[in-house]
Amino acid sequence: MNYETLNILLTKANKCNSTGNYNEAETLAGELLAELEKIGESVDTVIAIQRDTNHCEALITLSTAKWRRGDFQTALDFARAALDLAEEKNVKGETTAKAFGNIGSVYQNLSDYPQALTNIQKALAIYEEIGSKNGIASNLSNIGIVYLYLSDYTQALTYYQKSLAIYEEIGSKDGIASNLGNIGIVYKNLSDYPQALTYFQKALAILEEIRSKQGIAYNLGNIGAVYGNLSDYLQALTYFQKALDINEEIGNKNGIARNLGNIGLVYAKLSDYPQALTYYQKALAIYEDIGRKDGIASNLGSIGDLYANKEFDGYDTDKAEEFILRAIALSEDIGEKQNLSAFHKSLAHLYEAQERWKEHSIQFKEYHTLYLEVQSEEATKQAQQMEYRRKIEESERDRQVKLARFQEQEKILHNILPSTIADRMLDGEKTIADSYENVSVFFSDIVGFTTLSQRVSAQELVGMLNGIFTQFDQIAREHGLEKIKTIGDSYMAVCGAPIPIANHAERAALFALDAAEFMKNYQTDIGDKVSIRIGLHTGNVVAGIIGENKFAYDMWGDAVNTASRMESHGEAGKIHVSDDFRTAVKTCRGTSLHSIEFVERGDLAIKGKGIMKTYFLERA
Repeated sequence: MNYETLNILLTKANKCNSTGNYNEAETLAGELLAELEKIGESVDTVIAIQRDTNHCEALITLSTAKWRRGDFQTALDFARAALDLAEEKNVKGETTAKAFGNIGSVYQNLSDYPQALTNIQKALAIYEEIGSKNGIASNLSNIGIVYLYLSDYTQALTYYQKSLAIYEEIGSKDGIASNLGNIGIVYKNLSDYPQALTYFQKALAILEEIRSKQGIAYNLGNIGAVYGNLSDYLQALTYFQKALDINEEIGNKNGIARNLGNIGLVYAKLSDYPQALTYYQKALAIYEDIGRKDGIASNLGSIGDLYANKEFDGYDTDKAEEFILRAIALSEDIGEKQNLSAFHKSLAHLYEAQERWKEHSIQFKEYHTLYLEVQSEEATKQAQQMEYRRKIEESERDRQVKLARFQEQEKILHNILPSTIADRMLDGEKTIADSYENVSVFFSDIVGFTTLSQRVSAQELVGMLNGIFTQFDQIAREHGLEKIKTIGDSYMAVCGAPIPIANHAERAALFALDAAEFMKNYQTDIGDKVSIRIGLHTGNVVAGIIGENKFAYDMWGDAVNTASRMESHGEAGKIHVSDDFRTAVKTCRGTSLHSIEFVERGDLAIKGKGIMKTYFLERA
């Protein structure tokens, strides 16, 4: 298996990760590693570098699949193995950055936020050094996620907005959707549920378009959480179940556990305590399997609260105490004050019900102390968030205004240039110059225009030209021609460029006949008849963009000059064509040829060309 095939295998594996097909991603990455083992060592430096890079990338792909499925320890092992191999084999750049990014994401999922930030910032520094916009945007977003978990919404929004701007610049739909969803989470945490839903639904629409199963599941779960906060429990259950189904399909353990726990919370709100316990226990088992401490603590506390509820048939104070104490110990370990405060409060209530007053007093004091600390921190954060929310809304308005202006500029550019050429300019292409071997060029000119312009007002003259050329534009679109320019009363169009078309001559002929038909009985407002001459020729041209500010797409070459000569040597109301054009039409064998007739004009002395055999094109 050659390296081109191996790279295709790696690309497929990474695509499977991005769409949530983790089993397939792991299988493909495993196949890649097996093939690399067969290659063995090589004295060829280029081959060795390629082999080592592919080896590291395969390990990173496996790491990505594992952490997205919630198998965090294995994900760390693969990412560290990739880093060790990269250091040993001197593999640098993006490969190393990916490994650091994966390690950071795993630590974030394990609630080790200092380690998460350290590794993600290492990845970001490498991407900035090599100038990878996609890598920079991805890691800015990941830093935002860490700050989100730390409840530092000001910092989280700052990083999300930076990331979103870059993804919009490079047109990454997946990245745009990810940041829209993240911003939605911030608004949800700020209890601005309408804004949160707006962002989640925008993200969901994009993710459904690109068929990202993991992203779809994540945003469905987020929408479910909003409805839960709004006490619309049936809607919440619907969205959580949809998210759970997709996570089970793709094998995402973390997503499965999160939605199981959320469904448990909804059933508890609905007083269906047996169902709530079932879902809490399922979620707890998965969180323990993947080692996610905050998830373990949350579900331990939820189970403890359930056993402490006298309305629950399984009411058991011993079990309640056991589960809540375990939740407290784990929350202290990870430094999660808000949940820790709630767990101390739950335990205080339990001791109060049992009249264990001394223990109740201790737990209530712990709760109250932590509650005040959390409230103080939250008050400071809320003040910052209110100010930042104002700024972010201003920033969002500015962004929308800039986007609208850009879209308007893009629309104008597409109006003055061929679409394919406009797109190339918008993509940053600086010099546009192309050769085309077979095109048909159309020229028309109004007969006696100078005299006519002296007989009508300026308004009527401009209105007349606008009316004629607008109609020509419409007919040109119908036949697949591209207008190149108008100069005074002259109109130039081409078929076969910038998009090659096999039957360009036939299309140009039909366009010319329709344009001539439109002008057949055309009159000015004062009754003067307006006639045009039309010239057509087929041949080679060069086309490109001229200028930097008031730029224009223009065309040059013998085909342009000869078509112009056909027009100037023609007759009023007639279509004058070269023998080359006639031959090109005859070889098209199109369905419209039975309606086209060429009337021989004979040999004609054409300025700059000599004697040429020409024809008048007419309808049969």
